[in-house]
Amino acid sequence: MSDILIIYSTTDGHTLEICQRLKQKIEQQHHQARLVSIDDEKNVDLNLYDKIIIGASIRYGKHNRSVYEFIKKNEQILDAIPNAFFSVNLVARKPEKSQPETNPYLKTFLKQISWQPRELAVFAGKIDYPRYRFRDRLMIQMIMWMTKGPTDPEAVIDFTDWKQVDEFGLHICEI
Repeated sequence: MSDILIIYSTTDGHTLEICQRLKQKIEQQHHQARLVSIDDEKNVDLNLYDKIIIGASIRYGKHNRSVYEFIKKNEQILDAIPNAFFSVNLVARKPEKSQPETNPYLKTFLKQISWQPRELAVFAGKIDYPRYRFRDRLMIQMIMWMTKGPTDPEAVIDFTDWKQVDEFGLHICEI
């Protein structure tokens, strides 16, 4: 049995939903899992965990700055134990951009950090136009229009492949 820490950075809450699903899948395999927001990580002793997973959402093409800072500050600990990183982004809704080696955001992220996660995943995100602030809704609609995605201001579409999330959770248990 492993103690697994799942650190997450979320913008609208969908990455947290994915992390909750991972936690559930991990615990079904008789491991311990704890979810911690990247904003609360200072209160956690990373040395107490056997594995660390980091999940981060993309907004306007970038992961939150706190994700970079967390990795830089904790790179030695991350390198010392089994670890994983996953990115949640809407471009991953396209099959040709849904894998770590084909997702442009993950590829760019990995070039910007010195840490190289042992395990990687990319999950398609969720559009929830009614929930967005006016400016965000307009920006995301424009991006979706340019990339031939949904633009209906009432649309709520979850592109996440939950089976893929479950399989990643099982894989984490095995590493």
